[in-house]
Amino acid sequence: MSYTDRDRFGMYKTSSSSGPGPALMGADTLIGDSVVNGQDEDLGDIKEIMLDMRSGQVAYAVLSFGGFLSVGEKLFAVPWQALHLDTVNKRFVLNVDKTRLQNAPGFDPDAWPDMSDVGWSNQIHSFYGTDPTMTSGVMAGGMVGGAGSSAGTRPAPH
Repeated sequence: MSYTDRDRFGMYKTSSSSGPGPALMGADTLIGDSVVNGQDEDLGDIKEIMLDMRSGQVAYAVLSFGGFLSVGEKLFAVPWQALHLDTVNKRFVLNVDKTRLQNAPGFDPDAWPDMSDVGWSNQIHSFYGTDPTMTSGVMAGGMVGGAGSSAGTRPAPH
């Protein structure tokens, strides 16, 4: 199921945007979108979108990875700027190897970290190779092609 399937209000039926997707998107329609890497490996799906109430920007997408039927799943706060929208396949691309993601700083669904903590934020941004001082921009830098396309991708952090 993609963001167009979850569009209860018809906001994506017509779009005058010339970008890779709608210029503005409903956050609720993105919950549940799948996330893959550049090798088209399934990395999980978006469980939540975290807003920075001070800046008014999207800070993180909470990615669910691993487990079966939510048992044993681990959650990861992925900086919004690390995600790219794949409008062809209506999903997100995160340029991280699947085995590297298994070692990413994550958390239990029942034990969320203090995402406003600067030390925690720096650790997350360092892992994904993003700048904590940058504003969100997934739609502006989104992918036009599918996961195998090089358009709009960033090199994976090492």
